[in-house]
Amino acid sequence: MLRNREIQILLTILFLITGIGFILTAIFVSYIAASFVLGISLLLITCILVFTRWRYSEIEKLSGYLQQISNGNYQLDVRDNYEGELSLLKSNIYKVTKMLSEQGAVLHEDKAKLTNAISDISHQLKTPLTSMMVMTDLLRDQQLDNRKREEFTRNVQVQLERMEWLVSSLLKLSKIDAGTVLFKKEKVLVSALVKAAVEPLLIPMDIKMQNLNIKGDDNTAFIGDLKWTTEAFINIIKNCIEHTAEGGKIDIHFSENPLYTEITISDNGKGISKEDLPHIFKRFYKGKNASDGSVGIGLAMAHSIITSQKGNIEVISEVDVGTTFHIKFYKQVI
Repeated sequence: MLRNREIQILLTILFLITGIGFILTAIFVSYIAASFVLGISLLLITCILVFTRWRYSEIEKLSGYLQQISNGNYQLDVRDNYEGELSLLKSNIYKVTKMLSEQGAVLHEDKAKLTNAISDISHQLKTPLTSMMVMTDLLRDQQLDNRKREEFTRNVQVQLERMEWLVSSLLKLSKIDAGTVLFKKEKVLVSALVKAAVEPLLIPMDIKMQNLNIKGDDNTAFIGDLKWTTEAFINIIKNCIEHTAEGGKIDIHFSENPLYTEITISDNGKGISKEDLPHIFKRFYKGKNASDGSVGIGLAMAHSIITSQKGNIEVISEVDVGTTFHIKFYKQVI
């Protein structure tokens, strides 16, 4: 401590003041009074040195604490719950430490998610790629009859379309996760939204002879992004179509109240088991009743799109009875 330049300057000034005070008191008052002034001055200097030493020891502890933080130890608690600037500094350092700890945990979690996502994507792409490689080898056979050649060519095209959809969906999800998607805040009529979502799915419904029932006030609306929300609804309705048998029914109802706009999409299909229900919005998750061509990404994307617009989606299901998706968009100011 005494090697610090600021302490040396402070002591020099204090001893200089003490000496001057002692001399002036001795000249103008008495030696007894001068001795008393000298004793008091030395006592004060000693108190200052003791206090300064304590402050330096506290600062040294903080330095050691910060060193441990830099080494990745975020579990230490330096707070002492006292008043004063040092206690305030300790409290602020602790807050920064907790923030760094939380950020580190988030980064670790993101890294794990990225690793899992890359693994899942590799797995999803490996199957169609292997299938196409086999079929392209067979197509090289000059003696292959035209019927088989057409069949293999059609299968290659199906696999390519599946890969294109998968890559496109993953790109959309990554944009949402990265926060680069700017969702519009405009008035969306639910009737127009449902019409846009159902239109590309009418043929699959017709093939399975499914009945579609849409009910709701044409003026029902919410604040959101029509294009992205349509994408979410297509995936939800598509899921209902895939898990509903021929001749089944799909109901879409919507209503509005002062708090939120609610849309329910329900079917009378196979339903979802209790074990699968908590996981259906997880990426690449395939439940027991998943179709053979399912990738497990459609509902995950629908969930991301809806929740990113301050909405909420819940699902109620019973095996062999059906599934109902409850979607709520809470009131927002444009």
